[in-house]
Amino acid sequence: MNNYQYELIATLQYRVKNLKAQVDAFRNGSKYQQMDAQYKSLLHTEESRIHKLEVELSKAHAQTIDVRNKWWNTIEDIYKDHQKELAAKNARISALEKRIILVEQQRDAALDKVAEQRHELYEVKTELEEEKGKNLKLMAQINRDYENSSKPSSQSPNHKKISNSREKSGKHPGGQPGHKGHGRKKQAVTEPVIMLTPPEEVLEDPDFKKTGKIIRKQMVNLRFFLEVNEYAAEVYYNSKTGERRHAQFPEGYINDVNYGGSVKALAFILNNECCVSIDKTIKLIADLTSGKLNISKGMVNGLSREFSMKTDKEKKELFASLMKKPVLHTDNTNARSNGNSRFVFIVAAPDGTAQYYFRENKGHAGVKGTPVDLNQSAIFIHDHDTTFYNYGSDHQECIAHILRYCKDSIQNEPDRKWNKKMYELLREMIHYRNGIDENQGFDEKTVSEFEERYDSILEEARKEYEYILPSKYYRDGFNLYSRMKEYRSNHLLFLHDLRVPHNNNMAERLLRAYKRKQHQVMSFRSDASIDYLCQSMSILLSLKQDSESSIYDSVSKIFDRQKAGRST
Repeated sequence: MNNYQYELIATLQYRVKNLKAQVDAFRNGSKYQQMDAQYKSLLHTEESRIHKLEVELSKAHAQTIDVRNKWWNTIEDIYKDHQKELAAKNARISALEKRIILVEQQRDAALDKVAEQRHELYEVKTELEEEKGKNLKLMAQINRDYENSSKPSSQSPNHKKISNSREKSGKHPGGQPGHKGHGRKKQAVTEPVIMLTPPEEVLEDPDFKKTGKIIRKQMVNLRFFLEVNEYAAEVYYNSKTGERRHAQFPEGYINDVNYGGSVKALAFILNNECCVSIDKTIKLIADLTSGKLNISKGMVNGLSREFSMKTDKEKKELFASLMKKPVLHTDNTNARSNGNSRFVFIVAAPDGTAQYYFRENKGHAGVKGTPVDLNQSAIFIHDHDTTFYNYGSDHQECIAHILRYCKDSIQNEPDRKWNKKMYELLREMIHYRNGIDENQGFDEKTVSEFEERYDSILEEARKEYEYILPSKYYRDGFNLYSRMKEYRSNHLLFLHDLRVPHNNNMAERLLRAYKRKQHQVMSFRSDASIDYLCQSMSILLSLKQDSESSIYDSVSKIFDRQKAGRST
C-alpha cells in the first residue's frame, strides 16, 4: 500500500467519524435544540430588523403622503396659475382672432381694390402699348423716304440734301493750276472770217512787226429755217371717158402738206425723250420757225404709233438679243390709262439693252410673252417680286433695297442689334464685290467668312425676336429677318457669280424714265398710247447706245421710212 491510498483511507475514516457524530447528535436531540436556539435567535434578530424596517417604512410612507400632499398642493397652485395664464391667453387669442378677422376683411377689401386698380392699370398699359404701337407705325410711315424704303425721292416729304462725306482739301473749285483743261470745241466756220483792224498805235509805230500768229475767237449761234420741197403735177382730162389723170407723187406725199422725218423727229424727241408737253412742243417748234410751222396736237400724239410701226425689225432684234443674255434685270411700275391702273414692265441686260412692256395686270399675266417668261436659262435680278421666282434658272435680290429696309429697322427698332450688324455686313460685302479683280475671281475663304457672319447675325435676330416679340404695328424688321433667312442664297448670289451685280439699279433707272413721262402726262387716254410709248422708248434706248450717229438723225431716218423695217 502506497502513501496515496493511505491518505485516502484516513480522510474517509475522519469523514465517517464526523458523520456518525452528527447522526448521534440528531438521535439524542441536542442538535435540534441547538438549531432551535439558533432559529429563535435569528428569528428575534429578523423580527427586530423587520420592526425597524416597518417603522422606517411607516415614516417613509408618512413622508410620502406628506410629499404627495405638498406635490398636489404645488400642482394645484401651478394648475391654477396655468389656468389663469391659459384664460389670459385664450382671451388674447380671441382678441387676436377678432383682430385677424378684421385685418383679413381689411386685406380682402384692399386686395379687391388692388385688383381693381391692377385691372385699371392693365387697361391703361394696354391702351398705352396700343398707342405706342400706333405711334410707332405712324412714325415709321412718316420717316420713310428714299433712304430707308422703296419710296422714290420724288415722293419723299422729308427729302434731305445728300451730304458730302469728302474731306475739304482747301483748293479752289474748278480746274487746278497745271491742269490742261477742257475748252469749248471750235466749230466749222459757216460765214467768211472777219479780220479785225489793228489798233492805230500799232499801225503808226514802225517798231511793231507781225509775228505770224493769229488769235481766233468764235461766236456760235443756232439758226432754224424751213426747208420746203414741193412737187407739182398737171391734171389731164379725157373728154371721152371723163377720166382725170396726173403724175404719181413720190412716196410720203399724201396730203397737201406733209411733214418730213426731221420735223417729226424733233417733235417726237421733245415729247417723249425730253418729256415736254404736246402744247409746249408745238409752241417751241412754232417759235423756232417764226410762227410759220404750227403742227397739230393729233400729229404729235400719233408719232409714237408711227415710230413703233416703222421699227418692227428693231424690236424683234432687241427681243432676240435679250433672249441670249445670261443675266437680266426686271421690275415694274404703275401706269395710268384713262383713270385705270395699268403696269409697265422693264427687262434689261447689264450692258443697257432693254425693252419696255405695257401690261394691264401684274403677276404671271404681266410676265407672259416677255424674256422673263421665255428665257428660262437667265439669272433674274429683281426686288423680291415673288412672281419672278417662277422663272429663270436663279435669282438675285436687290441688296440696295435690303440696306434701306435694314436702315428702316434700325430707326424703328433701336433696341435690336442684328439690324445694325447686318447693315454693316452687307456694306462690307458690296465693297469687297466692287473691288474684285475679274481675272482672279472670288476668294473662297473670304466668301465663306461672309456667309458665316450672315448666318450668325440671322441667328441673333431669331433670339432677339423670341425674347422680345415684334410689335403687331411694326413687323417690317421681323419680316425682313424671315425673308433674308428664307431667300439666303438669293441674297448672296452676287458673291458667287461675277456676272451678277448686287443691285437692280439698272431696271429702276430705266423705269424712272417712264415715270417722268407719266408725271408729265398724268394719265394717258388709252392703253394703246402707253403701249406705243413703251415700244418707242425701247428703240430710243437702243439708239442711244449707237455712237455712230446722233439720236436725232437716227429718229429722222426712221420717220422717213415709207414701209416698216430698217432702212439700208
